[in-house]
Amino acid sequence: MKRRSGGAVVELTGRCEIRPRSVQKSDGPVKSRLLRRMRFHDRRVRCNTIGPLPVLTATNLKHSFGTRVILDGVSFSIEPGERVGVVGRNGVGKSTFLKMLAGLMNADEGMVSLQRGARAGYLHQDPKLNPDETLWGEAESAFARLHELHKKLDEVFEKMATAQGDALEKLMKDQEVLERDMEAAGGYSIDHKISEVLHGLGFTDAQFQMKVGGLSGGQKGRLALAKLLLENPDVLLLDEPTNHLDIEGRLWLENFLNHDFPGAVLLISHDRYLLDNVVKRIIETEDGRLIDYPGNYETFRELRAERRLAMLRAYENQQQRFRQEEAYIRKYKAGQRAAQARGRNTRLEREKASNTLERPVEAHSFEVRLPSAPRSGDMVISARGISKKYPLEGGGEKVLFREFDVAISRGERWGIIGPNGAGKTTLVRALLGDLTPDTGMIRLGSNVATGYYRQTHEHLPAESPVYLYLQNTIKKEVPGVSMSEQAARDLAGAFLFSGTDQDRPLGQLSGGERSRAAIAALLCSAKNLLVLDEPTNHLDLMSAERLEDALCDEGGYEGTMILISHDRALIDATCEHLIVLDGKGNVEVFHGGYSEWHEKDVQRKRAADREEAEAKARREQTERSRKEAEDRKKASSTKASGPSANALSRLTTEQLEEKIEKLERRIAAIDTDLNDPSTWRDQSKSQRLGDERVKLAKELEPLEFEWARRAH
Repeated sequence: MKRRSGGAVVELTGRCEIRPRSVQKSDGPVKSRLLRRMRFHDRRVRCNTIGPLPVLTATNLKHSFGTRVILDGVSFSIEPGERVGVVGRNGVGKSTFLKMLAGLMNADEGMVSLQRGARAGYLHQDPKLNPDETLWGEAESAFARLHELHKKLDEVFEKMATAQGDALEKLMKDQEVLERDMEAAGGYSIDHKISEVLHGLGFTDAQFQMKVGGLSGGQKGRLALAKLLLENPDVLLLDEPTNHLDIEGRLWLENFLNHDFPGAVLLISHDRYLLDNVVKRIIETEDGRLIDYPGNYETFRELRAERRLAMLRAYENQQQRFRQEEAYIRKYKAGQRAAQARGRNTRLEREKASNTLERPVEAHSFEVRLPSAPRSGDMVISARGISKKYPLEGGGEKVLFREFDVAISRGERWGIIGPNGAGKTTLVRALLGDLTPDTGMIRLGSNVATGYYRQTHEHLPAESPVYLYLQNTIKKEVPGVSMSEQAARDLAGAFLFSGTDQDRPLGQLSGGERSRAAIAALLCSAKNLLVLDEPTNHLDLMSAERLEDALCDEGGYEGTMILISHDRALIDATCEHLIVLDGKGNVEVFHGGYSEWHEKDVQRKRAADREEAEAKARREQTERSRKEAEDRKKASSTKASGPSANALSRLTTEQLEEKIEKLERRIAAIDTDLNDPSTWRDQSKSQRLGDERVKLAKELEPLEFEWARRAH
């Protein structure tokens, strides 16, 4: 950016680093290395690099809900093509921040600006779709702007038919601009793009003509995402785009954002692998600030751990200094140094009031000791030849799994993965005996105590505070074992309920908070078989990591586990066996983690693609050979039916003309007969005349060619 000053042009350099007051004052030299690796967004700006102009900028945003400060003077910018992730605890303002950037909410103070001519697209959690439109039609409505451009271009062409001079030249320029805009908006290949995106997000051809009003909530969420991606804005603002996506859908979205979408992306997600594989910068929302970390999510975790450790050391150093000052004041407040002690006490009170550091949260790992579960038998679940299917409304049937065998032993950790609707929850219910399979036999082992985490939590006592709910769960589920209030509060703290949150009634908690409370209660209920159905659906990243810590070998849970999840990071960290459903009735048992299975699956698909490509090449070669043989046969037939070149050369020109005239007269006579309707009433006659005409035309062709050659 350039600014004129006194006739001179001053160069102002472009990317800004922002450092918060609290960090600058509190951490001293411990912070120096961290500040070289992170950028903190606040109101104090230091510009030090030149870069492209941001496509979207927010400056000094402030916003509060009542007395609770959500954003406290934060600034942010994103450049064209940049990929940025937004993380933070639930309720700290991530979605509020995105809505302000999208223009759906106004900040109390500050400004949001979008680059001139640029468009921002926001993924609504509750999308507004036309219930009477088909799924395909609603997706195609993303190209409304393209259709409008087509209409304008047609109008330009109509005017060009009668325009002249300067008017024609202007219309030609308008045509060029419109065609460029049309290319940017999707060009002429929109059907292919719509099909690709809908298939990528898990829709089938059979669903394309379904009415939007008949779609499930998850399907509507995926359709809204498809429509937004097809609109191709300059900035994508995505708030939890993976909420309704299975693993295949998440992999497709990763590939689309990495290779097909050219614009900038600002992404809130609880999918750690998505953040690892897509973003190159992480923004953390914390205490009304935005803290900017370079790199993907894995790098962010390392830098955040370093930062929190530095903050903890700074906090402990300050507390130690406070204690030393207080000891000095107590020692000398009544002696000869009383005046000095009073002065130091005044300075200490002033510093405590204005600059007391808070102890950083999450500076410790999961260290809660879980109650021991009773030992189950060696074999926990055994299933032989089980199958399950159900009838479809339009006829036919949907096979979920067929002739499936599995044996789950004590202490094993199993993950169940597959597309939405493949039957993962049905399979678990069958294994637990909640429903009967169509075929086969299932046997539960001896002394198995099952804890089942479902996706809904209506069973939670609404009036019970969090810590008391955990206490009562222990009393109910583990007879003879009591949990003190402090132990219950420690368990609540391990699942990120801090301070007064531990005293809040369960009915006042958010969905994610209730999920955390339900998982904490399940873990402390001493069950030797845990069945978890999508436990991270409503958890933020920190809560998902805390669950992962509790379930891994070092976390203290020693029982058997069955996990249904689309969270690849959680599956990789906790499961060593997989049950993979493909949605077509096939089930694969894989002994290994998700990443191992995925690598094998990619290799398998590549081999299948190569085999299909080779088979296609063989089919094409066979077809070419067949066509070449037919062409040779046809040429040979033509050559045999007509006079040879030597025979033609021996004919005089008069003889040649005589033969041509004779053939033409006969062809004309045949044409006359074929024009007679009565000829076509006699099928054999019409067929004979047609064949004769084709033969005569073949004989005539070389004669005419020879005559034309001699004439020249």
